[in-house]
Amino acid sequence: MEAIRMSKEGRVLIPAELRKALDLRPDEPLSMYVEDGELRIVARRQAIKAMQARVAPYKPKDGASVVDELIRERRDEAARD
Repeated sequence: MEAIRMSKEGRVLIPAELRKALDLRPDEPLSMYVEDGELRIVARRQAIKAMQARVAPYKPKDGASVVDELIRERRDEAARD
């Protein structure tokens, strides 16, 4: 844990050791959110990996395209209307 201070403008410097531990790169897009009263900062690429892992159990095992299935369902619905 690192003790840091926020400037009057709301700026926070992420210490080098933490940037290295999280593999944060200069000019990398980050996401910030509050969860359970904590400010969390996540690299966008890490957020994408986490989301991919979350939805992986729902991915069809036969390699079928979920997008193609959704489009087919929407077209079927439109044809019924």
